[in-house]
Amino acid sequence: MTNAPAMLTALGDPTRQAILDQLVDGPRAVGELALELPVSRPAVSQHLKVLKEVGLVLDEQQGTRRIYRVDPDGLAVLRRHLDDFWARSLGAFERRTRGDNHD
Repeated sequence: MTNAPAMLTALGDPTRQAILDQLVDGPRAVGELALELPVSRPAVSQHLKVLKEVGLVLDEQQGTRRIYRVDPDGLAVLRRHLDDFWARSLGAFERRTRGDNHD
């Protein structure tokens, strides 16, 4: 699923934000991610599952490990959503400041 509102909901969790922040720097295995977080490896795996389900991360098997990385297509969806949100918000602000309150 690649759905911007679902992505935002998933990123509402600070641990998921921290995981995504780490993955922006490059692909990592669960164990590497867990070393930097105050949660267990199984918890990191569960957070990664959520991030994968909403389309923010991809994974691949490398030997006995799964390596996770940011999904650039998912980030593009999120970026478009946020850009549209800000454009609409700024447009509404501009209309209000001009006195064009026809919303």
